[in-house]
Amino acid sequence: MRPVRLMKVLVTRRIPPEGRAALARAPDCEVDQWDSDEPIPDKELEQRVVGAHGLLCLLSDHVDKRLLDAAGANLKVISTMSVGVDHLALDEIKKRGIRVGYTPDVLTDATAELAVSLLLTTCRRLPEAIEEVKNGGWTSWKPLWMCGYGLTQSTVGIIGLGRIGQAIAQRLKPFGVRRFLYTGRQPRPKEAAEFQAEFVSAPQLAAQSDFIVVACSLTPATKELCNKDFFQNMKKTAVFVNISRGDVVNQDDLYQALASGQIAAAGLDVTTPEPLPTNHPLLTLKNCVILPHIGSATHGTRNTMSLLAANNLLAGLRGEPMPSELKL
Repeated sequence: MRPVRLMKVLVTRRIPPEGRAALARAPDCEVDQWDSDEPIPDKELEQRVVGAHGLLCLLSDHVDKRLLDAAGANLKVISTMSVGVDHLALDEIKKRGIRVGYTPDVLTDATAELAVSLLLTTCRRLPEAIEEVKNGGWTSWKPLWMCGYGLTQSTVGIIGLGRIGQAIAQRLKPFGVRRFLYTGRQPRPKEAAEFQAEFVSAPQLAAQSDFIVVACSLTPATKELCNKDFFQNMKKTAVFVNISRGDVVNQDDLYQALASGQIAAAGLDVTTPEPLPTNHPLLTLKNCVILPHIGSATHGTRNTMSLLAANNLLAGLRGEPMPSELKL
């Protein structure tokens, strides 16, 4: 019996158990895993990727030309444990004939739940209220104290009515939202029908919405889409939420809009950079709620993501169809 040719696989982080187990069971793979919850240092990554046939990475790993050169000609598959792929140099990857796996769909529900949680947390000023309980600011019931904004009879604007955007709208509809607006590359009448959502331009969405949720992909067209002009178009009572990518927002412009009272509040699950420095001006504002990119952070979702990423990698290495392949 001929011995199985082992293929070298590099995993750039400690991943959840289901994905880890799938890789451990593979008789044709030799797995090298960076066994930490913290990112692998760049130099270490460049050293350990040499000769790898497969790479399982996260959205915080920048797979650029330099890393691909370090890996060498053996590299056939990159599997990212994310739905976003803006951390991958796709043109360079395509040139080299490397296949790419990713993890769409499986994190839709968890991310939509987080978006709704963040919207409610921000518009009802929950972090401020909790702090008042702790610091003695809660002295009695006051008619005008800690008032925020409610969803009933409101207009919600969604930037990007993809899988996650639709899932957010589905969850917000029972709150009594009166009207949904959306913007994107093109109208999506089939997807919008469930919510009777209206396709409008980005400036129109900014001007008419009480709540805005950013759920689009990061592309050259969406980079800093939410900037000074966008915020100036928004209502003074409007609440802005971003669960997509930090670079969709010009954070300096957002800070000015929040600090000057141009808009009421913002909730961010994504920032630029990540992690956000602890001395960043946005962190000084009471009307800005910032989370550490936890949109998909449920035990079930992260396990499912890790298993899909592992199965994508193994299928690619074996020349089989991937469960979720990004077509380049």
